[in-house]
Amino acid sequence: MEKLEQVYEGKAKKVFKTDDPKKFILSYKDDATAFNGKKKGTIVGKGVVNNKMSNFFFQKLEKEGIPTIYLEELNDRDTLVKAVEIVPLEVIVRNVTAGSFSKRMGIEEGKELLHPIVEFSYKSDPLDDPFINDDYATALGLATKEEVETIKDYARKVNEYLCKHFKSVGIRLVDFKLEFGRYDGKIILADEISPDTMRLWDYETNEKLDKDRFRRDLGNVEDAYHEVMRRLGLEK
Repeated sequence: MEKLEQVYEGKAKKVFKTDDPKKFILSYKDDATAFNGKKKGTIVGKGVVNNKMSNFFFQKLEKEGIPTIYLEELNDRDTLVKAVEIVPLEVIVRNVTAGSFSKRMGIEEGKELLHPIVEFSYKSDPLDDPFINDDYATALGLATKEEVETIKDYARKVNEYLCKHFKSVGIRLVDFKLEFGRYDGKIILADEISPDTMRLWDYETNEKLDKDRFRRDLGNVEDAYHEVMRRLGLEK
């Protein structure tokens, strides 16, 4: 299936129409951004890593009963997906204190939470993705009450699966971001699952294996991404 008109370009991906109105092609880029686009750069090979890792987990999660956008991996950077209407919510799941949560709550990084937290941000770059709650989402018409409950249920199930899978390869899933979309009237998982969208720490050393290496100028960003891929068995 060929790419036709580009319909969207975000920080990490481009989206193209195909000859089937119910299918898009996602094309993953090497562009790297942080702090809502205020810091920009390139992580060589990131697009390939994020494409392959996302598709790996999409297929795993489908088997766990969580519907996703995934249809077919076309090449190293391009994947055929369902054409969804994105729900304008960023869904963050937190297992360990880190990042903006630590700053907001005045808690040092690395504290294991008593249970996972599911929180929402309004998906808006000009507003720096402000923190909102369920009532904001429903009162502003961003999602229905039923959709919000479905999103939270799926987010918790994704977290449960990912925590177990990463733990099996010596990685702690600290937190991660999800996005969801509407397809044929149903909510499905609609954004990548990659080191761009997760905090991943080595279980023994707490070494960061994610985009925090770019955000915080820690170096060896590409090596960290490939280390995650290696542990998952996605590259030698």
